[in-house]
Amino acid sequence: MLKDKTILVTGAGDGIGKAAAIKYAALGANLILLGRTLSNLEKSYDEIISNGSPTPIISLMDLSKADANDYQDLIDNLSDKYGCLDGLLLNAGILGDRAPISQYDVPTWVNTLHVNLTAQFILTQTLLPALYKSKNASVIFTSSGVGKIGKAFWGAYSVSKFGTEALCQILSAEHHNEPSIRFNCINPGPVQTKMRKLAYPLEDEKLLLKPEDILDKYIWLMSDDSLGIDGQSIDCQTS
Repeated sequence: MLKDKTILVTGAGDGIGKAAAIKYAALGANLILLGRTLSNLEKSYDEIISNGSPTPIISLMDLSKADANDYQDLIDNLSDKYGCLDGLLLNAGILGDRAPISQYDVPTWVNTLHVNLTAQFILTQTLLPALYKSKNASVIFTSSGVGKIGKAFWGAYSVSKFGTEALCQILSAEHHNEPSIRFNCINPGPVQTKMRKLAYPLEDEKLLLKPEDILDKYIWLMSDDSLGIDGQSIDCQTS
């Protein structure tokens, strides 16, 4: 389904990002694995290679610290290697504090919004020239249930996901006359990930689906089967 497509996945060293990257590669895509922890990215790389999938590229980037030079290097290296970008899965994110607004740590608020929203904007803006060169490009933002309905104690994470939904809608509207590129949000729902464990430490994770179990819509949105689907917010765990 994804043969010869070039796809960049952020947060590709763990959780949903890793599972999606491995699956995309198994379906024939050329993967760029972006993340902040080299050892985790190398594990994703090794698993992709062991499956006989196309050899991926590792792009080491800490979104909380990346500067203009890092983003420029990313687009330059991608353009030199592949020429265009067919897919972008913006999966990386951090939880921040689970605390009331009255007690929320300001530096944590700023960093959470930067990683979860501002960095998503910068990455997308940086990579748009490569996405424009694709015949059918798909950009997938990662949303959340608390990005649609604000809930107590979710603070900066919830606000960042509301912003992500808005960013996706704005990009979709701005590219309405460019059918070769589409923008959608996806809400994975409750899944066995490290972030979920941080948010719900007392939850029995055995009752949750694994990242590998929710990939159908990630694949569909990245493939040409979803042409015409644009500006939508899609829940993974609903029919």
